[in-house]
Amino acid sequence: MNLADYNQFTQELRLKLAGDDRVLALIALGSMAQQDYQPDEWSDHDFFVVTIQGVQEDMRRDLSWLPHADEIIFHFRETEHGLKVLYRGGHLLEFAVFNEDELQVARLNRYRVLLDKKDLSPKLAELALSTQDYVVHARTEPDKRFAEFLMNIFVGVGRQARGEQLSGRRFIKTHALTHLLHLLAELIPAEAEHLLDNLDPFRRFEQVYPILGAELNRILAQNTLFTAEDLLSVAVRELRPYLTNFPEAAVSEVQQLIAKAKQQEQPI
Repeated sequence: MNLADYNQFTQELRLKLAGDDRVLALIALGSMAQQDYQPDEWSDHDFFVVTIQGVQEDMRRDLSWLPHADEIIFHFRETEHGLKVLYRGGHLLEFAVFNEDELQVARLNRYRVLLDKKDLSPKLAELALSTQDYVVHARTEPDKRFAEFLMNIFVGVGRQARGEQLSGRRFIKTHALTHLLHLLAELIPAEAEHLLDNLDPFRRFEQVYPILGAELNRILAQNTLFTAEDLLSVAVRELRPYLTNFPEAAVSEVQQLIAKAKQQEQPI
C-alpha cells in the first residue's frame, strides 16, 4: 500500500468511527501515528478504538465498522482485546478495542489521537507515562541480563552439539539475541536512539545502530555455533565497559564449550 492509499484508509477509518455513536476515541499507534517515522509500503495499520461501556465485545466480533469490510479475507482474535485482520491485496490491521475502563491494561508509547469525543487525551498521556514506568521497572539489571545471555549461549551450544538443532538455534538466535539487543539498546549511546521501541528491542535497531545492525545480521546468517561464537564476541567487545562485575571466568568457559562443539560438529 503506497502512502496516499495508506493515508486514505486512515481517513476513512476515522470518518467511519466519528459517525459511530459507540466510539469515544481512535488512537493511531506505531507508523500509523506518523511521529518519528512515516509509514511505508510494508506498514500495517495499528490502532486502539475506545468505546462506551457494553459494546466493545460486539465491535470485536462484528467487523462491519471497518472500511471496506467486504474485502477482509482473514481475521482472528489475538488477545482478549486485540485482533489481526487481513485484507485482499495483503494489507494488515492490528488493533484492540477497549472500553474506557479496559484501556488501563494497554501499553502505549508512540501514538497520535485521531478522534477524541470525550477528552481522553489526559488519560492517554498518563497511560504513556505509566508505560515508560513499566519499562523502567521491568528492565533487568545489566549484569543479570548479561548472565542470562551467557547462559542462553551455553545451553544453546549444548543442544546444538547434541543434535537438537532447532532447540539450539532457538536459544542462540532468539533467546540470547533478545537479551543482547536489550543490553545494546539500553547501554550503547546513539544519536537516533529516540527511534528505538522501548517495548521491542528488535524494532528499528538497524536504523539506530546501522554498523552494529549489519554486523549482527551477518552473524545470524551463519551456522548456529559460529553465530554463538560471534554473538559472544560482540557482547564482550561492546558491553564489557558497562558491566560492573564482568564474568571473565564464565565467558572463558562458554568460549571453550563453543570451541569443543565446533570441533565435534559433523557436516550435514
